[in-house]
Amino acid sequence: MKQGSVMGGALLIAGSCIGAGMLALPIVTGMAGFLCSTVLFFLAWGFMTSTALLIVETNGWFHERINFLSILDHTIGKSFKAIGWIAYLFLFYALLVAYISGTGTLFASFFSSFFYLQIPDWVGSLALIVLFGWIVYLGTRSVDLCNRFLMLLKIIFFGFLVLSSITYVNPQLLLYENFIYAPKSFPLLIIAFGFHNMVPSLTNYMKGDLKRVRLSIVIGSLMAFAIYLIWEFIVLGILPLDQILESLETGKDSSQALSLFLNLTQIKIWAGGLAFFAILTSFFSQALSLVHFLADGFKITYKKHESLNLCLLTFCPPLLFALCYPQLFFKALNFAGGICAVILFGILPVTMVWIGRYHKSMRGAYQFPFGKLSLVLMFAVAVAVLLLQIADMLGLNSI
Repeated sequence: MKQGSVMGGALLIAGSCIGAGMLALPIVTGMAGFLCSTVLFFLAWGFMTSTALLIVETNGWFHERINFLSILDHTIGKSFKAIGWIAYLFLFYALLVAYISGTGTLFASFFSSFFYLQIPDWVGSLALIVLFGWIVYLGTRSVDLCNRFLMLLKIIFFGFLVLSSITYVNPQLLLYENFIYAPKSFPLLIIAFGFHNMVPSLTNYMKGDLKRVRLSIVIGSLMAFAIYLIWEFIVLGILPLDQILESLETGKDSSQALSLFLNLTQIKIWAGGLAFFAILTSFFSQALSLVHFLADGFKITYKKHESLNLCLLTFCPPLLFALCYPQLFFKALNFAGGICAVILFGILPVTMVWIGRYHKSMRGAYQFPFGKLSLVLMFAVAVAVLLLQIADMLGLNSI
């Protein structure tokens, strides 16, 4: 397989981050205000990029193709490997259920609005699995090429949405701030920069060139950071505080809230297109990484294409739940998704590097800088975010 390009890897990282969840960010962070949200975005980006680079370091300890489970097994042990299995499968199956269900709804809405045809949601969901699941089966190179095209379309729709709505921005609304809401919104920002599951796949795609992997991670995460801030600026500069609060209470995402508030046809078109392509790029990233995770867990060797059985195992369970019980997984994701993300992308990477580096003397081509101090700081942040999530789940955070 041809070595992947840095920009292709960066687009996979950005596509993994900038999913349908981006549309919820301004609503969740809006009560804290634009300036406070900007600080939170920067802190979340710095923390998540750092822990992703820790996973790059652990990948450098091994010469063969390896994934999250094997790294856990070799560094921390089988008990933590079991935790990795549970957290990873729960989180990414739940994400795929959300993407499959969301795509079905968007397909039905599209045909209803433009062709006046009523089609059931399951037709769109099944079309997503058949067409794009086949591309995942073809392998990382195919996903990369298709993802570049979808990212281009997503950026085009995002650009037109921004240009169509920027004239409605009220600078006075951007001056509002209330730091008391910051702790509640920070865990969601951690999930928004959760691309770590792509790191082992990206390392293999770059044929073990860790410098290119690091460049892809930094560039891709910065792209996501920039797009998030632009979207925050647009939405929080247009929607009054009472509209943000209403959207938060009724479950509307920012594109829906913007469309309803401005009531402009072009805004609805660009917002719908952005949501559709955001789901597709995220779907590609999460599905590919889950296939590679399962291959590592079941010790299946990669050949010309991905394993058909692993692809079926990746797509069939979430498709079944998306068609039959979508709300069950949405509720589970709302309550525990953040907890799984913090464990997988925060606590476990720090623990693996600490034990591997200082107890097992593992060394590779790259080592994250700043020594033990950086690891202690990242672990403290991860634990703090985890406690915030647990408090929110138990209803202890009444804000």
